[in-house]
Order: sequence, then structure tokens, then C-alpha cells
Amino acid sequence: MHYYRKSAFALVLFVLMADGVYPQKEKKVLLNARNEKWWVGIIQHGYLMPIKATYHADTRANCYGNQAQPLLLSDQGRLIWCENPFSITCKKGCKTIRLNVPSKSIHMVLAGATLRDAYLYASSHYFPPSGRQPDEALFRFPQYNTWIELQYNQNENDILHYAKGILHNGFPAGVLIIDDNWQEDYGIWEFHPTRFKQPKAMIDSLHAMGFRVMLWICPFVSPDSETGRELAEKDFLIKDQLGNPKIIRWWNGASYLLDFTNPGALEWFKHQLNWIKTNYSVDGFKFDAGDPEFYYDAVSFSKATPNEHCELYASLGLDYPFNEFRATWKMGGQPLGQRLRDKRHSWDDLQQLIPNSLLQGIMGYPFSCPDLIGGGEIESFLQIDSIDQNLIVRSAQCHAFMPMMQFSAAPWKILDSIHLQAVKKAVALRMTYISEILELVKESTVTGEPVIRMMEYEFPHMGYSCIKDQFMLGRRIIVAPVTNPTGKKEIYLPPGLWRDMMHGNDSVAGPCILHRNVPIDEIPFFVKIY
Repeated sequence: MHYYRKSAFALVLFVLMADGVYPQKEKKVLLNARNEKWWVGIIQHGYLMPIKATYHADTRANCYGNQAQPLLLSDQGRLIWCENPFSITCKKGCKTIRLNVPSKSIHMVLAGATLRDAYLYASSHYFPPSGRQPDEALFRFPQYNTWIELQYNQNENDILHYAKGILHNGFPAGVLIIDDNWQEDYGIWEFHPTRFKQPKAMIDSLHAMGFRVMLWICPFVSPDSETGRELAEKDFLIKDQLGNPKIIRWWNGASYLLDFTNPGALEWFKHQLNWIKTNYSVDGFKFDAGDPEFYYDAVSFSKATPNEHCELYASLGLDYPFNEFRATWKMGGQPLGQRLRDKRHSWDDLQQLIPNSLLQGIMGYPFSCPDLIGGGEIESFLQIDSIDQNLIVRSAQCHAFMPMMQFSAAPWKILDSIHLQAVKKAVALRMTYISEILELVKESTVTGEPVIRMMEYEFPHMGYSCIKDQFMLGRRIIVAPVTNPTGKKEIYLPPGLWRDMMHGNDSVAGPCILHRNVPIDEIPFFVKIY
């Protein structure tokens, strides 16, 4: 355990009331919030970082629908790593942040003087990069998810029609993700026979078009099925306190839940996945669910906390280079594609996209996907007249310089020609810089450094800690997408000479603040000259 100046931390021991899940002594840690900024490892709260005057979160059995990491970083080079979940509170008007952590699991370190110093220490000591990455195709080409297009009507004909539409409308082939309800039932991982007459031929056709194919998957099992009864008899399911298979209520019903602390259940599930890969030539899987709250108050084959159950599920992805996860715990440095949780079709949610993605980077999750272009909540796409075409374009522009770019709603169906061309221009711009993105992805597998980075990360102590609507791609490119409906943009350029790529390669000397009215088909970005 590493301690530093007493002025930074005050420690008080107390006993937390046992809740049946984390019944252990905890420490109360008081952090200085007056003169230093703190980022906490709850990805869904990235837009709330650095922590302001009022904030509360508790990661015990809760990752807030996204990735979480038991880590806090400061702009003064300090860090706190917790082996176990914690709670954190900052009340209005307070100058301190209170952190409650298990007494035997905390490491407090002064790693240097900057946010970057703190992160690199944490990365190297607590979640070192694995040297591996998800398959390059997930970064090189756009991804296309069938969710918004087909919802629960996943079927062979419409999937092929969607893929042909991608190519016909001038978009490059990429990774195509077939979403929920391709299967017979939850836990019965076979193509539904009435909606998929020739699934192997379908996937062969998609491959011939240049697509790689992933399938949606989850750890739930339908109770009213032969498979559910079989798994219950084998003791492969999470149980309730009475020893019966527990019914878990989730967004799509009520189901049993696989118990991955049981080696037999793990082997059974991996057998299902490998059978699909072998028989249908599927490339990989979108692993949905796995949230720790589904495991609260559960009894398992081996003792595990809800967060540890979440970690076990995420570990499955290590065997599949084509993977995607939404909810993970303590998986920093691992070769997993980490998606932001579902975003609404709104400007408010678009404005969360950049800071949440940036927080992923400094929590050890560089292989990030910023959800679906335009949002992943289905309700907004049920009526075409409810779609904000400008929002679709600006969302695509945010994605263009991020590690991954994922479509769902077919742009050629919901956009007029002007907005469609603007989206295609964003895709083309990404392809222009894809070599740089791929090189940064590769470097992150060794160094652990984020692909996209906060301004504070690269230019510490210059007043950039609260900038949330622009980012660095590596060390030499500043990207400042528009995230509001006005088209107006305030851009912060740090010291140096920068080439303005939106204005004919004009050079701009920083530090300075630029104010721009940005046309709908433009992305402000700047390349450092020196």
C-alpha cells in the first residue's frame, strides 16, 4: 500500500453495515477537491467528470450500465486503486470527496504531477496492457448493427437486403452485427428456423460481399424450455436464497442466468459459441448483459460478488477477437471492444459521447465504440419525421475519429441527399486517417495509452481539465466535432503551431480560442506542425 502527504488524504476507519454482499470493514477516505480535479472509473458518468460539488455513486453490484473500473485519478498525479467496489460522495458546497472502500483493498499513490502520470502508473501496475487487441477489422472499417433496422424481426432476407444497401449506397463493407432475436430462444443458440431458412448460406453471402459477421449473445436462459430444465438439473444456473434457479428480470423479460463460477456452465456456454463459429463460420459475438446488478442477492456454485460475476462474463471475450461488451468490471488492458451504453436520439446524449469515451481511455479501455450513430434507443426511430437529420450527421462526425464507428439505422433511408453526403464525407475522412488510428490502437496494446485523449492528458495544467467537447487523436491531432444544434463551436488550441484542416490548411498559432460556425458537412480538426 502506498501513502502520500497527509494533506491530501484523511483516513478514518469505520464498520459498514453488512448488506449480505460486501460485509466487511471499510475505510473512509477524504480526498482534496479544492485544489485538484478527480476522475472516477464509472464510464457512464464521464460527462460528470472531473467531479464537481455534488456527486454520488456506489459500484457495489452496479456498473451503471457500462464499464467500471475501481480507480480514481487526479490531475495532480495522484491515484487510488481499489481491488473491490467502492462508494463515493461529494456534497454540494463541500471541498472534499468521501470515498468508502474495503479496508484491505486500497492502494493510494503519488505517481507524478499530472493526470497522464497517474494513469500510466495505474495501467502498468494494476491492469497492464495484454499486448493484444480486438480484431483489426473492428477498427479499420465501419460497423453495422441490425438493431435499429430490424429490431426483434431479425431475418435472413432483410439482413441481406441491409448489407446490399450498405454497398449500393457507397458505404464500405465492414463488420455486420446481427442483433437480438436471431436465435430460437434465450439459451438456445440456433438460428430461428422460420426466419432463417439457410443461415450458413446467408453468412457465406455476407462474407463474399466483404463483411465479417458477429452475433448478439447473452447469459440468460429461457426457463420454459428444455434447455432451461436441463441446465437447472446440472446446477449450471444462478440460484436464489432457497436454492432454486433464480428468475432474473431484465429489459426483455424474466429468465434464468448462467452461473460462470461453475466450470461446467462455462464449458457448456463456450461449447455453444464454438459450435456456432464452426457450423456457420460466424466471426465473433456481441456479448450483451452481464451487468453486476443481475447477480445481486444470488447464490452461485463458488462464492463471488456481483462485480466478480460481471468480470467472469467479460473474460469470455478473451477467446474471441471479434467481440463487443457494454458492461464490464476490472477489465482494463484487455483486448475487448467496449461499447458505450445505449444513447438516446438527443443532443444531450450526443454531448455525453465524447467525455464518456475519453473516460474509457484513462480507465484502461482504449478499444472503445461510441454506441450507434444517432443513438441506440429504438423509440426515436419508429417515426421517420421524429429523426433529427443534423443530429445524425453530427453523431457520425463524432464517431469518425474515434477507435470504432458503428451504424445501425440505414443513413440512405432516413437522410436527404445533403445530409447523406455529409455522413459519407465523415466516413471518407475516417478512411483517410485510418492508418493513424490503427497505429494508435496497436501502440495501446503495449503502452496502455488511450487512442483518443483528454486535452488535460496531453496538455496538463493549462486550464483544459473541464473541456469535454473536443479530444486529441494521439498526440498530434485535435478533433472538435459539433455536438449542439446551432452549428457553433468554441475550439481550444494549446501552445504550438496547428494546421487548420477545415480551412485550406491554414496555420494557427496557439494557445488561442477559436469561434466557428461549422457547416453541416465539416468536422473541425487540427494537425500539429510543431
